[in-house]
Amino acid sequence: MSNSADSPGTGAMGSGPRRGPRVRPVRMLTAAVFALAGLIFFTSFDTAKGTDIRQDGSLLKLSDLIQQRSRKNKDLDESNASLRDGVESLAKSDGGSTKDQDRRLTGLEKSAGTQALTGKAVTVTLNDAPPNATAKLPGYPPPQPDYLVIHQQDLQAVVNALWQGGAKGIKVMDQRLISTSAVRCVGNTLILQGRVYSPPYKITAIGDPGRLQKSLADSKAIQTYMVYVNVYGLGWKVTDDGTVTLPGYSGTVDLHYAKPVQ
Repeated sequence: MSNSADSPGTGAMGSGPRRGPRVRPVRMLTAAVFALAGLIFFTSFDTAKGTDIRQDGSLLKLSDLIQQRSRKNKDLDESNASLRDGVESLAKSDGGSTKDQDRRLTGLEKSAGTQALTGKAVTVTLNDAPPNATAKLPGYPPPQPDYLVIHQQDLQAVVNALWQGGAKGIKVMDQRLISTSAVRCVGNTLILQGRVYSPPYKITAIGDPGRLQKSLADSKAIQTYMVYVNVYGLGWKVTDDGTVTLPGYSGTVDLHYAKPVQ
């Protein structure tokens, strides 16, 4: 056989076009990785706008949104209270009601909790247990996370016991309770009338201090809570505050309810 027959590009199999260099899969994968890295770098640069996106403080957290909404609700409550005082002043100066009617309205407002109330008071403070709490008494299991935090039923038990003890008015944290108030907890935070609170929780009631404290001691739910106080260190303190003034409820008093579609 001649050398020309063996050379590429000649003969029956070599008369076609020559193949280009083979593109290896590894090279394609490497190119794709570099392209993706460049895209990520550009996206991070465009998002950061010159700031450090690794810092937690630069990201808006859900907890920040909740606290922001809570502060806004507080401002709205204060504005609503101011406007309501103005409306009441205008109504009284209008002369459209008699003095007896005004006195009756004032009595109803006090009963509804929309007016300030002064009298002898008792305050109950509840708090979470220390994070490193252990069982202080023999025969009890090691604490679970659920054992070491204040729950909704704990706050409700205190409020109910104070009402049963003849409380004339109750304030939870800095808000006055009325007939439509609901004490609710989400996780380890209290949500009361659109505002969010963290422990320690303070509940102040005006009434006869002796009756109020006896009602607290007689409550079965609070007796159960006291077991966790003594074993795991949940916070519990009852103080006689002397004479105090509870603020009037400053939120909306309109009732909203469901109704059938016509």
